[in-house]
Amino acid sequence: KIQNNIELLTMMKEENDLSMLSLLEKDLFSFKEKLKQANYLCLLSGPYDACDAILEIHSGSGGTESCDWVMMLFRMYERWCEKKEFKIEILDELKGEEVGYKSISAMVHGTNAYGYLKNERGVHRLIRLSPFDSGNRRHTTFASVEVTPLFDQNVNVEIKENDIRIDVYRSSGCGGQGVNTTDSAVRITHLPTKIVVTCQNERSQIKNKEIAMEVLKSKLYQLELAKKEQQLKELKGNQRQIDFGSQRRTYVLHPYKIVKDHLTNTENNNAEKVLDGDLDEFIYDNLRREGKDI
Repeated sequence: KIQNNIELLTMMKEENDLSMLSLLEKDLFSFKEKLKQANYLCLLSGPYDACDAILEIHSGSGGTESCDWVMMLFRMYERWCEKKEFKIEILDELKGEEVGYKSISAMVHGTNAYGYLKNERGVHRLIRLSPFDSGNRRHTTFASVEVTPLFDQNVNVEIKENDIRIDVYRSSGCGGQGVNTTDSAVRITHLPTKIVVTCQNERSQIKNKEIAMEVLKSKLYQLELAKKEQQLKELKGNQRQIDFGSQRRTYVLHPYKIVKDHLTNTENNNAEKVLDGDLDEFIYDNLRREGKDI
């Protein structure tokens, strides 16, 4: 498309005909947007970026005001998911005494959901004239956002032949006829982890081996989950207090309107649009901040 436009521009210059210039300018804007989106996808190269995400929002200091802020933030992410055609599914919610939520958690399903949302982690601060204050005074309130990847539960545990030792022996327990008269019992040792499983319930050595392998796979999967739990702790990092001095983004609705990200210094003067799910500018700049830009 670009090459065709270059050739058309050359022809227009030779013939001194500028009638198509406005169309070429529109195409130029389209090219810039497509290039930006392509670059956007290139930035999503983290080890868990392609995963679905678990989104959690918790109220901080501010009482009713803070619970309402949690509801506003959740609505913002719902709108963003709609724009991305992602599915958001509420997992748990703890409602506030008057309005909103003390906390809410949801699953976000979509390609690169975690990659897009991971930098939303942190404390979000709202400054506005409170609708819950009879004196209509300005209030500052806080909520924390936590985002973690949803690991694939259908883990395919691969066990290499060289990693296991299989021993067969005669069953020592009580059993039916033939169970403890042949070498049907099986012991499998997983050498890298030193996990040992045995099975001697069946008469058939082959059947005992199949069961023992299934048990070994389950134990290895549990071990892998434990490792991922540790990875999740590292991904979450240090938990910060949900109050002044710890915010990652501020949303000001009074006396002026602006949304500012404190890690990238990205600003948007259309606060209502941001709260309606227009987050891509903040997400993109945070991905660039990670030093993965092409």
